[in-house]
Order: sequence, then C-alpha cells, then structure tokens
Amino acid sequence: MDYPRIDAYASLNSPIHSFDPRAKIITFSVLIFSFAFLENINAAAIAVAFSLLLLIVSRLPLGFVFSRIKVPLGFIVSILVIMAFTVGGKELFSIFGLRVSYEGVHLGTLIVLRATAALFLALLMLGTSRFEAILKALYMLRVPGILVQMLMFTYRYIFVFIDEFGNMKNAMESKGFQIKGNSRHALSILGNAVGMLLVKSYERGDRVYSSMVARGYTGNPIILTKFKMKGSDYVLSGVLLSAAVLFHIFPVIL
Repeated sequence: MDYPRIDAYASLNSPIHSFDPRAKIITFSVLIFSFAFLENINAAAIAVAFSLLLLIVSRLPLGFVFSRIKVPLGFIVSILVIMAFTVGGKELFSIFGLRVSYEGVHLGTLIVLRATAALFLALLMLGTSRFEAILKALYMLRVPGILVQMLMFTYRYIFVFIDEFGNMKNAMESKGFQIKGNSRHALSILGNAVGMLLVKSYERGDRVYSSMVARGYTGNPIILTKFKMKGSDYVLSGVLLSAAVLFHIFPVIL
C-alpha cells in the first residue's frame, strides 16, 4: 500500500523549503514553545494568523495540510468543549442542566488557539524538508545519535508493520472472522494477532540489525549531505526569533 508521506511536498520552491534544516528546527521549535506559553487570547489569535501566513508562503497544498491536521485538530477542539463544561466561573448558559462558564470558554479557546498555531508550525517544519534532512540536521545539532536512529527506524518501518497487520487482518477475514459487538472470542483473536505482530516485529528487527552489522554498521549515522547557512537563512532566522519574542511583548503593549 502506498502511504502519503509527511514530506510529500518537500521539493517545492519557497523561502520555507529553502530554509536551512538546522536553522528551521531551532527557530520553529522556539516559535512553538513561544506560542505554547501565550497568556493573551488576542496574541494567540494573531499567532494562528501568523502560522497560516507562513503556510501560505510555503505553498503547501491546502488539501495536504487539512489531511494532516484534521485528526489532531479534532482532538484539540474537543478540549474547548470539555473546558467549557468543567471549569467553574460565571455562567453563560446551560444545556440540559450542564453549565457553560465564561472562564471555561475563555481558557478552552486560548488552549485551542495556542495548540493550533503550534500544530501549523510543526507541520511546516516537517512538511517542507525531506525527513532524511531533518534527521541529519538533528544529528548535526548534537541530538544523541540513538534518538535520531530510533526516529529513522520508526518512520521507516511503521508502514511495514501496518502492511503486515493489514495482511493478517485480510487472512482472518478470508476465514470468516468478524468483530461482532463485545465478543470475547473476537477480542481474544485480535489479541493473539497483535501478539503475533509483536513477535514478527522483534524477529524482523533482529534480522535487520544483523544485516546492518554485516554491512559495517557501527551505531553511528553516516552523513553525506553537508548543510551551509546562507545570508537568507540568517535573515529568516532573525525574523522568526524576533516574532517569538514580540508575541510576548504584544500583550504588555495592549
């Protein structure tokens, strides 16, 4: 099965795409943390607009963006509903006896705006660079090699295991297996299938490691691509880092 990659549009031409991966990781990470700690709802709303502007500049297709954010965005919006009904304060209205408070709506909206802005930035960081370039940049930024390689192998083999489970599911269904309600028998069979998948994963991992060692693997990634900062990279880094600071000065000015 052909799965859509997070870096499917990493070859586009835009200022964000040509941004040095090392600088991109640092600046976007600072921006994400900056947006995550905003306390003013107006600043958080502007942060979302700023993130959308960066998305437009990156020229990533809207369909691609929506397909990547719809699931986490649905989870984020659910936080607003939960906060509206659970946080105490001034009552706005009630639904079937459940009170909706102003403080809950305000706090929930703030959380949703902050998380949405951070989500857009994370998609920009990962969607405008090849995943291999991101991994190499992390290694060059002195992130422990074991963590970088864990990310690499997870991304590489998660689709293999999804295919493996799909094949097992098709084999079970071809023999008449169906999940009906809360059938303990069906759940038991699913549990056995998941256990078998874990066993196959372990065996595959052992085979892959043995083959890598046979080819000279020493535990350290080999980087062939060299990154070089350009003048435009320094300018864009300065603009984004300045924005991260200004978003916290903005509420003080208000």
